[in-house]
Amino acid sequence: MKLQDLIPQTLLRKAREYSRKLWVRVVFMGLLAFVALGLTQLFEPLVPKKIATRLTGEAADRLLQIIADAMLAVTIFSITVMVTVYRSSSSQFTPRVHRLIIQDPTTQNTLAVFIGAYVYALVAIIMRELGIYVDERAFVLFLMTVLVLGIIVIYLIRWVLHLQSLGSLIDTTRQIERVTTALFKERLETPCMGGHPLTTKPPEGAWPVHAEKSAYLQHIYPEALQDHAETHGVHVYVTRRIGDFIFAGEPLLYLIQRGTPKPKDSDKGKEPTVEEAVCSAVTLGDLRTFDQDPRFGLRVLGEVASKALSPGVNDPGTAIDVITRIGRVLTYYRDETKPNGKVALPNLHIAPIDARGLIEDSFGAPARDGADVVEVQITLQNVLNGLMRHPDPGLVSVAREAAENHLRRAFDAVPFGPDRAMIWHAAQEDVRRVVASPD
Repeated sequence: MKLQDLIPQTLLRKAREYSRKLWVRVVFMGLLAFVALGLTQLFEPLVPKKIATRLTGEAADRLLQIIADAMLAVTIFSITVMVTVYRSSSSQFTPRVHRLIIQDPTTQNTLAVFIGAYVYALVAIIMRELGIYVDERAFVLFLMTVLVLGIIVIYLIRWVLHLQSLGSLIDTTRQIERVTTALFKERLETPCMGGHPLTTKPPEGAWPVHAEKSAYLQHIYPEALQDHAETHGVHVYVTRRIGDFIFAGEPLLYLIQRGTPKPKDSDKGKEPTVEEAVCSAVTLGDLRTFDQDPRFGLRVLGEVASKALSPGVNDPGTAIDVITRIGRVLTYYRDETKPNGKVALPNLHIAPIDARGLIEDSFGAPARDGADVVEVQITLQNVLNGLMRHPDPGLVSVAREAAENHLRRAFDAVPFGPDRAMIWHAAQEDVRRVVASPD
């Protein structure tokens, strides 16, 4: 992003993205260790000599050595546990889920604290050897080291409690559901990211901006996009949804001139073209991410359920649990084509979330792989029955169509009459009526 793109909302979005990276938290805690040691030097001269000389540097040395020795071992152990959990979750559930576990805040904060404490101890020991901290005035250093020890103990307790469920099936599915629900609510609170809902083709006269590489559409920074659109006097039509795979040379978005561009500042040198400007507010990558993409979270939940139904696992209970979680997430759906209030970014036209795509991503895999599992099909019909009572008519229509299709598939896959009868009675009456009638 260019300097002119760094408006507050975009900065907050980028800060949130970087805050989920482990190295950012580790670097932050390392810098905090230097700040803590600097504060000891700042406050030490302010302590009365009678109090400052009550403790010698040897008292702090023992604590610093304990921290240095213990934190190295604990950090290596924690990293080993973390890598083991990542690998096991990829093989047991789905490879897509481990990227979510990597962003687990408790794990990241614990590792950052351990490494930060290790850096604190090492730097303090070096400063002691260099004579920066003299034996006669080490009172504040000792207090700061005791404070660091207290923080370490707190995070050790949290880490031990967290390890009881880290990487377990229940914790993993709960984490996916929690993140997907949060993304879903965030998206629907600002329908179409604050722009106009794009439900038709771009208008005549709009020219395409092509993707420079084949990749997934990962992020859109709508505030920066609006800023560029206002600067160049254009309206932006984003026809592709976040999570779509776009081939190089395919249209990424469309532009149409709707106003007069603002005068260029000659002091800034060469200004980017309108195509370059709008592309700087869009991120393409080789992988789908959970950010801004609730459909991906629902797809991952569906993959977990599908993996549980594989012959090697044969765990229909997990599939049932995941299907109900998906139903709980979808209850928050709201039609983005009916925004509640003023459009915040009037120069943007963004494609809304597709209800049909949500249902297909959510239930497609478990419905297909569990077609002959009676309990799974009964739960699937019950969840779809609940979604058919949703206030949004679009979601109701798609859920009813899915219930009809899944009921037909189950009838083809389940040969035993009583089992078919149980699935039949789980379906809604109007669904049964359509399925029973000739095609």
